[in-house]
Formats: sequence, structure tokens, C-alpha cells
Amino acid sequence: MLKDYDPGKPEDKRKLNDEIKTRRAELLGQQQQLRDAKVPVLVLVEGWAAAGKGSLIKELISEIDPRFYNVVSPAVIPEKEARYPFLYPYASAIPENGKIVFLDSGWMEDCVRKVMRREITQAEYKRRVRQVCEFERQLRDGGYIIIKLFVHIDRKEQEERLASLLGQADTEWRVTAEDMWQHREYKRFREAYDSFMEDTDTTIPWHVLNGGRRKEAISGALKLLTGGIAKALEHGRYVGEPFEEDFPLKKMPRLADVDLSPSIDEEDYRKQLKKLQARLSELHNVVYRKKIPVVICYEGWDAAGKGGNIRRVAYPLDPRGFDVRPIASPEPHEINRQYLWRFWTRLPRSGHICIFDRTWYGRVMVERLEGFCTEKDWQRAYNEINEFERQLTEWGAVVIKFWIHIDQETQLARFTERQNTPEKQWKITEEDWRNREKWPQYEVAVDEMLQKTSTENAPWYIIESNDKLYARIKALRIVVETLEKACKERMAFDLN
Repeated sequence: MLKDYDPGKPEDKRKLNDEIKTRRAELLGQQQQLRDAKVPVLVLVEGWAAAGKGSLIKELISEIDPRFYNVVSPAVIPEKEARYPFLYPYASAIPENGKIVFLDSGWMEDCVRKVMRREITQAEYKRRVRQVCEFERQLRDGGYIIIKLFVHIDRKEQEERLASLLGQADTEWRVTAEDMWQHREYKRFREAYDSFMEDTDTTIPWHVLNGGRRKEAISGALKLLTGGIAKALEHGRYVGEPFEEDFPLKKMPRLADVDLSPSIDEEDYRKQLKKLQARLSELHNVVYRKKIPVVICYEGWDAAGKGGNIRRVAYPLDPRGFDVRPIASPEPHEINRQYLWRFWTRLPRSGHICIFDRTWYGRVMVERLEGFCTEKDWQRAYNEINEFERQLTEWGAVVIKFWIHIDQETQLARFTERQNTPEKQWKITEEDWRNREKWPQYEVAVDEMLQKTSTENAPWYIIESNDKLYARIKALRIVVETLEKACKERMAFDLN
């Protein structure tokens, strides 16, 4: 893409000025239409140091109402200081429906610089390239317009621009040591950029703009932006087709076949609870010291005992190192973004534990059954969720997923108790009773969820909870055993 780049004929500035004026007027008219159609737009602007990325973004936003856009410049953080997954800053920055986000450099620059500095291995680089393709495809399939621009200049042009910036006291600060390193290694960087663009040109195409011809670059970028918006306004938001990747899955039983009779007497419960909580407290220290992120997911039937189960797991943890994230119905700003966004933004830092009370699996349960998303959306979600969880485990996270299971008779008894106990009445709502009527439909959805998303890297555990005491001990034991294994593996890795 860059090695054989042909700049073409010299630019006709008068003609380009007319085109820019026309495109700006078109973009101005598209703003409200974009908002009414609830179509989100993500513009990624990559390119060489001193190529004019910032100036290009400035020109693109010059006629847009500030309420409709945001410019984000994700920091390029050294790998040793990173506390979140690779895609975290970019997934966190995606726009709401009807708005535009301009990314001033992003996942391309981050990947290329890290592999050039040998901060990540070639294997890790390839994983990140795959993750980028997954991320872009998920956004596209969710209706996002994504425009990827690379602002290109040749080595001589870059040298002159860097020298000009360094020659003035007011601009020399804009040139970093990394910019100068990039210039010295121009050929190697060009090969790396080319390789990255070729590998990630599959779902969303790259567009190379001539940064040496300012008007041409502005006109080209405006044409791509207005053209992409016009297409979406004409044909509606794109909805991706469901597909299945070959994830290694663990066979799960149907809920109807699960034996719910296991129980434990209270004395044995108290002994095991004390022992397991003490061990979990010790492991939390190791997890923090080894910077192992932990994500514990709770799903289950209403009144199955998730809250009490979570309290027993959280009690022995240092409050400075964990969070419990109760997930309710999404807020308007959450509904207006891709559904995984509100979970990306709630992930723990490395070394911390995050417990989710309800999770991203709402997509294939309540959203599916209540019609809050299309059939294509929830069918596509199985694969998207598997990709998301694989990205978490590749980052180094331990992902533990619990389905807290009871039978219908036990649920009815607990509902009735809540209804008849004044201090517990806040726990029962009309929605709980309504959902109970849909038990058979939910059971079908849960069975499909368990079968399609219990991967080897993030398996499901069914917790028999007709006896709440037994359920708490089983969940605690799984957490302890899983963290013991993860800590041993990390220690062995550190020794090597």
C-alpha cells in the first residue's frame, strides 16, 4: 500500500477548494440526519509523524456541530505499565448512535510501535491483529460506519517537516524522541505499516491519503466520510449475519438434566466457608502481586441466590482490590452504543477482581426473549462473546462463569416468602412474576447459551442452588481452585 503508493497528478487547488466546500456543506446537512437515523461513525486517522493527522481532523470537524462529535487521542502506553486489555482504550471510545468519534492514532500505531520496540512478541502481535479484525467486524455488524485513513508522506517530506518544527521554540515540543526514531527507521516502519494494513484490510478497507498535498487529503477524507454516511442513510444501518467460529467448547448438560439435590449441613458449611474464605484472602494477595486480572460472572434464575453467593465470595477480599458490578437495564447512553461497550468500560485493572452480577449474556437471554435486539443480533452474539472472552484470557485474565440454578418449585417458594416478608418485599417485583411465566422460553435460551459459550478458556459452571449453603461452598471452591491454578501457572512462567 505504501511501498508502491502513486501520488498521481499534481493537485488542482481551485478544483479541490470547490470540492471541499461542497463536501463540507454536505456533511453539515448530514448531521441531523445521522442523529435521526441513530448511525454511529468512527473515523480512525493514522499516519506518519508530522504528516498532518491533527490538521486533517481539524479540517474535518470545522463545520460539524460540537454536540455531534468527539476527538479522542488514546495514549500509547508502554506494555509494562498497561493495566487493561489492548483494545480497552479504543473500545471505551466508541461513539454513541448518531455521533462521530475521530481517533487521532489508535490500534495500528500502538501495535506497530510495540512490535518495532520488541515490547511484544510476533505471536502477540499476530493475536492483536486478529483482535483488531474481530473488533472492527463486531462494530460494523452492529451498524457502525468505520473509516480508516492513513496520512502518508515520503521520507524527505517528513525530514523537512520535523526540521521545521524543531527550528521554532513554539513547535519543537511537538517532535518526540519516538518521532525521530520513526524517521531514522522510515523504511522499517513503512514495511510494518504496510504489513498491518494488509492484514487488517479484510473487513474495513484502508484509505491512503497524500499528506504531502494538504487540499487533496482534506477533499479525499471528506469524500470518504460523506460517502459512507450517505450510503448508511440511504440503505439503513448495516446488520451483520450470524456466523460461528470453531471455538473449543466444553460439553454442558441441559438444565433439566441437572441434579439439584446436593446439600450440606450447617455445621459443615460453616467450617468449609471459613477455610475457603481464608484461602481466597491469601490468593487475593498473590493475584494482586502477580497482576492477574480476574473476572467472575454471575447469571442465574431470579431468587436463585446470586446475591448471597456473591457476598460470600467478596467478603474475604481486600476492598481496595475488587469491585462488584451489578448490571441492570442499560442507561440511554449505553443502549446507544454497541452492547459490549458497557462491559469493556467496567473491566478490572490487572491484579484486581471484578464480580459481575449479570453480564453481557443478557444479549442472548433477556434481550433475545423481550425483543430488545433483532434475531440476527442475538444469534451473532454467541461468537462475539466468545471472541470477547478469548481476548480477556489472552490478556491474562481469569474468567469464571457461574449459572446459579434452581427448579421452578424452589423459585415459587422463595418468591412467596419475599412477598409475605415486609423486609424482603423490595426483592420481588411484577417483572419477576412476569419473567417466571416465561420459564420454558428462558430455559431454552439458557441451554443454548451454555452449549455455545462454554469454551475451554472460559467455561461455565452450573451451581446447584436449591440449597443455598451448598451453592456458596461450591462456588467458593471453584474460585479458589481456579485462582490457585492461575497463580501457579504465573509463578512457573515468571521462573522461566
